Amino acid sequence: MKHPVQTSVAVAASLVALAFALLTLERWLSRRRPYDLAWTVALGLFALAAAALAAGAQAGWSGASFRVFYLFGAIVNVPVLALGTVYLLADRRAGDAAAAGVALFCAFAAGVVVTASFRAPLPVDQLAQGSKVFGPLPRVLAAFGSAGGAIVIFGGAAWSAWRAVTKGAPRRLVWSNGVIALGTLILGASGTLNSVFGAMTAFAVTLLIGIVLIFTGFLLAAAGTGAAPPARVIPPAEPWRPPRRPAISSSPDTALAGPAGAASRPGREGSPAPR
Repeated sequence: MKHPVQTSVAVAASLVALAFALLTLERWLSRRRPYDLAWTVALGLFALAAAALAAGAQAGWSGASFRVFYLFGAIVNVPVLALGTVYLLADRRAGDAAAAGVALFCAFAAGVVVTASFRAPLPVDQLAQGSKVFGPLPRVLAAFGSAGGAIVIFGGAAWSAWRAVTKGAPRRLVWSNGVIALGTLILGASGTLNSVFGAMTAFAVTLLIGIVLIFTGFLLAAAGTGAAPPARVIPPAEPWRPPRRPAISSSPDTALAGPAGAASRPGREGSPAPR
């Protein structure tokens, strides 16, 4: 193991993000709220970025691991995270329109990062900066995705605070969006931490702390929304029983009624001939 500290923190961040993603996925499956689904995808992207960071720190950086880390950790994760804020605060139509735009952006960014060529050799034992190995387009996408998503998240926090003060909106939205914005700010502080801990340790530490804060914001947003409706219980089927047949009476009166009745009918055997 080349960088045990960075690898351990990155693995922890990946496992925490994966566990949180499974929890939000369970909430979405039970309640079908779109912001839960957006946050599940965002946490899954964080888990993939942290896993790529752990692979690079442990086995050395390759083109594949760096592209995965750069795509999921620097470009598409914050826009998907911001999509959850849009679904939480806006109506469904605005959220669906934002989801279409985010999906197109992520698909375009994936194509760019996969096909972009490296302008310089990729360091094996050190996390490279995108400005030193990529051309301008991947770096522009990273700046646009991070800045645009952060603006939406911070704007959502400010909007929630304004609605709580002026219109009496639930204060849990203020706290939830504020904590999510704080987690996003910590994730973006890797450049400052780089000068203290080093690049890989900075990204691992910020991923772990930021993911925990972001998920705490998710829990605050979901608190007080009401429990999921109980599932409809289908009663068990009744066991099959054969239909009951009517009981045959064997009383003497019934036995005598048959022949007597037959003898009284004209044209039957045993009846008197007509005159």
